[in-house]
Amino acid sequence: MIEAVRPARSGEGVVLAALEFEARHVAADHRGGPELLAEVPSADESEWDRRISDPTWVVLLATIDEIAVGGLAGQTRGETFEITGVWVDEGARELGLGDELLLAALATARSHGATVAEATALPGDRSTKNLYERFAMKARKLVVSRRLDTDD
Repeated sequence: MIEAVRPARSGEGVVLAALEFEARHVAADHRGGPELLAEVPSADESEWDRRISDPTWVVLLATIDEIAVGGLAGQTRGETFEITGVWVDEGARELGLGDELLLAALATARSHGATVAEATALPGDRSTKNLYERFAMKARKLVVSRRLDTDD
């Protein structure tokens, strides 16, 4: 079994769209997931291919035996690198691929001039929060909300 993390290549937007689709399905079950998904539209294959070719984006794939099992995407805006998603298929978790994706992404962002990395973890998504904490990323704000059209 050969594991690797590498930059996504032109034409792999279809792979990234499929990974994101599965990740969004999982996120929908977390507290705050439906609201976040409503705010952040999914990217289709052509949008992923555009991001792959955009130098402000870092788009990586994690593979096992050359089969994509995870990915990470983020965009550098000035000195801030915003991680917009990190996904690893359920069957490939606990192999360290999330750590390898994040390590490679942070190194790439640093080489592009970023000095700060930011990411979002949903309440109850302990594995994502733990991943970020292993890289010394700490919560700096919590966003709370309440619907005003119900009594709940």
